[in-house]
Amino acid sequence: MEKWVVSAKRADFEQLANKFGIDPVIARLIRNRDQITDREIDRYLHGKLTELHSWKLLKDMDRLLDILEEKIREQKKIRIIGDYDIDGVCSTYILLQGLKRAGAVADVDIPDRMKDGYGISFELINLAKEAGADTIITCDNGISAIEQIAYAKELGMTVLVTDHHEIPYEEQADGSIRTFLPKADAIVNPKQEDCPYPFKGICGGMVAFKVICGLYDRLGISVKETEKLLPFAAIATVGDVMDLTDENRILVREGLRRLQNPENEGLKALIRVNNLENREITAYHIGFVIGPCMNASGRLSTAKRALRLLLSEDTGEAAVLAEDLKALNDSRKDMTAKGVEQAVEQVEHTELLQDRVLVIYLPDCHESLAGIIAGRIRERYTRPAFVLTKGTEGVKGSGRSIEAYHMFQELVKCKDLLTKFGGHPMAAGLSLPEENVELFRKKLNENCTLTPEDMVEKIVIDVPMPMSYVTIPLVRQLSQLEPFGKGNTKPVFAQKKIRFADCRIFGKNRNVVKMQGKDEAGFSADCIWFGDGDAFLEKIREKEYWDVIYYPSINAFRGRESLEMVIQNIR
Repeated sequence: MEKWVVSAKRADFEQLANKFGIDPVIARLIRNRDQITDREIDRYLHGKLTELHSWKLLKDMDRLLDILEEKIREQKKIRIIGDYDIDGVCSTYILLQGLKRAGAVADVDIPDRMKDGYGISFELINLAKEAGADTIITCDNGISAIEQIAYAKELGMTVLVTDHHEIPYEEQADGSIRTFLPKADAIVNPKQEDCPYPFKGICGGMVAFKVICGLYDRLGISVKETEKLLPFAAIATVGDVMDLTDENRILVREGLRRLQNPENEGLKALIRVNNLENREITAYHIGFVIGPCMNASGRLSTAKRALRLLLSEDTGEAAVLAEDLKALNDSRKDMTAKGVEQAVEQVEHTELLQDRVLVIYLPDCHESLAGIIAGRIRERYTRPAFVLTKGTEGVKGSGRSIEAYHMFQELVKCKDLLTKFGGHPMAAGLSLPEENVELFRKKLNENCTLTPEDMVEKIVIDVPMPMSYVTIPLVRQLSQLEPFGKGNTKPVFAQKKIRFADCRIFGKNRNVVKMQGKDEAGFSADCIWFGDGDAFLEKIREKEYWDVIYYPSINAFRGRESLEMVIQNIR
């Protein structure tokens, strides 16, 4: 089931259109994205790199840079410890390239997802010590490693934390919150309570980028040189699904511009192997093509393979490494599809179908795929979903949620059944003894307060707009709203009572339908549908008129441009 609702935020759209030289529809879309003041709208449309927030606003940054400068002067060995996801790999790359350019003796270690688990571990600290490292700097992890960092300090090491995750906390008996910070020599994380940094929604790659901006500034290295690192901070931001608002929007837009023709051999090879050469690379391609290839190495092998690709300076080597990552991702896709199939089978043929919170146990599933499968199940059933797998030490799993269900808070209520858990409103990770799986499922559902209304997918329509209003200049203006992603979603347009005629199916998989969409006034537009062509044709034979959700695009064929409406939903 779907519920269509129209976004009804008010403003003087004509006046805004005149002031900013845009169509009133574009003004309405910008207002729907909560850009209200003239300053916000101008920054949204024309934000420049000079408007990124200064690194100087991050708490403890000066202290961290003092220490780094001293270590570089004394040529002390610095070990960077990153994380195995796309944000972790990119932030590791940014720190390594930046520190080396600044003359540091630096190397890298990244945890193994299966062996080490997330973040800095006792073993990684021992390995750093044995290798003669004087200093550890973390990126995209470290804020919750209280015991591990205390151990590194006991060994006499300097520890610097750069991270963006939530500060660990505990609720006290009186309802107050007590936070915990590791005893590191310096911590740079915008989520610290007294950090004056104005925008908290940056990823680990962006925090690392700010560290290098500060270091270059201190050492008199040209600010131009930080621009080489922009594409990596942009990939990390999109890959870690941060909101594309505020400075993230500026950063990703500028990073994408440089990704059209990257200097980095590894990125060039990854773009080539995914057939994206000579195509405009968008945030979509990072999120669904390039990013998953980089993530696959941390899921099914070691994230060091993705880092090696980014560090490669040889075209031939980069091509081989990129082929490897693509092959890994293809096998990850096959394994995911199989896992989703088994999960659906379980839901459809057991009492799970009656549950409002789905807990699916797939003992043989690769544990790194649990989160992806949970996400697909959540989309299919519009319910919170946990997928659990059998690990060496009990059961491990991941959950993905819907807006009305705060996953982390619900796990807190079940903490007596869990050995370990962490997360936020929309996603979580957990481990528990196998004998508690069924109890966990029961307790989550007993505590659940979701109503049928909560479990209906809402589609928010930005503008009810007749197709006859669309022009090629309007579609061109829509590109000013990019990059699209979380926090800046692709606009949604709708029109009532459309009749489809002249339908033709194309593609070897019969997954493209081209047709004419005619409205009540007799206006006709070229329309296209992507998906199961035969099922679509069967559906539209059911009745004459349909309400449609669509997105206008420009079809360029043999040098001629024409409008084409991409049909996304019908009812």
